[in-house]
Amino acid sequence: MRIREIRETAIPLKSSLRNAVFDFSEMTTSVVAVITDVVREGKPVVGYAFNSTGRYACGAQMRARFVPRILAAKPETLLDAGGNLDPEKILACMLQREKPGGHTERSVAIGTIEVAVWDAVAKIAGKPLHRVLSERYNGGAAIDKVPCYVGGGWYEPGKGLKELQDEIREKLGQGYTTMKIKVGGASIPEDVGRVEAALKVVSSSENLAVDANAGFDRTRALAYAKALAPYRLRWFEEPTDPLDYALLAEVAAIYDAPIGTGENLFSTQDVRNLVRFGGLRADRDIIQTDVPQSYGVVQFSRTIDMLKNEGWRRASIFPHGGNQMTLAIVGGFGLGGCEAYPGVFGVFAGFADDAKVENGYLRLPERPGIGFEAQNALYAVMQELIG
Repeated sequence: MRIREIRETAIPLKSSLRNAVFDFSEMTTSVVAVITDVVREGKPVVGYAFNSTGRYACGAQMRARFVPRILAAKPETLLDAGGNLDPEKILACMLQREKPGGHTERSVAIGTIEVAVWDAVAKIAGKPLHRVLSERYNGGAAIDKVPCYVGGGWYEPGKGLKELQDEIREKLGQGYTTMKIKVGGASIPEDVGRVEAALKVVSSSENLAVDANAGFDRTRALAYAKALAPYRLRWFEEPTDPLDYALLAEVAAIYDAPIGTGENLFSTQDVRNLVRFGGLRADRDIIQTDVPQSYGVVQFSRTIDMLKNEGWRRASIFPHGGNQMTLAIVGGFGLGGCEAYPGVFGVFAGFADDAKVENGYLRLPERPGIGFEAQNALYAVMQELIG
């Protein structure tokens, strides 16, 4: 068994959405196909992935370093004892001759390829990826559904309080029970008004989170923490720069309700520093690592082990990225919940076309691999890679 070829392409998101920090008008994402020499039903098994939204396409690094390293390796050195592809060995292969630190420059490119390898591994095994991950990393625990919250509440032209409430009602009508909205793109009084309007629609403050997208300086971060504290929201996401652990600790000291952060950290070492020096509380706060953007599944398993040693539970981990990849990872590792962005990022958002959220839970699919084949529009883009 061997990897015959790895192909990638950059696809624009074509989105006009805006959060507190940037808009998505120029955003692109890399789509990867890992083509193996294993044949099923007359066709080669191909693993697919994309770098979940929020970071730009990273094909240059893939083409220059990581793909050539994999293809130059002796095929047998990339296999496990059972003869399937070994993602841990493939990750080590991609990391050859890489200097420590500077994770963002390579972690997204490596993680996207690595997750595509996992898709191929699960397809070769004839199992859904969440089951493969559960067997390897969660004692084989059988989970058939995961909690799923919906992200929205974006800033858009002409969108007022009524439109925000209508959006939340629509998502609740789709089966979600918990909603996350943006803050920081308006004044504090305006954003407090948006929170109060949203709370009139959701059942309780436990069902509403807010996201500042790491857009606050010290003055605004502390001011928002004081303004939002009385509402006891599900969590206050990224109130500070991702690496300003001292400021995050200041916020945590005056904000008793849960804080969520971590989606913009790309290494186990950075997450360790976050929980050691960011003032976070393991009994309530939320870690939001984006797996395809932080070296992939194998490294994520190491991050989970580190978090366990630091006193954190898997139930406190809610990976960033509302897509099939995240769904499989949450189900496989038995994590706290999955994000969703229905209708927001074009073909890259959402789950299988037949997926249905029921009372805040999303059922895990039984299709082999990640299950992109059941997302017709996205799978059509992926199919273009292999002709």
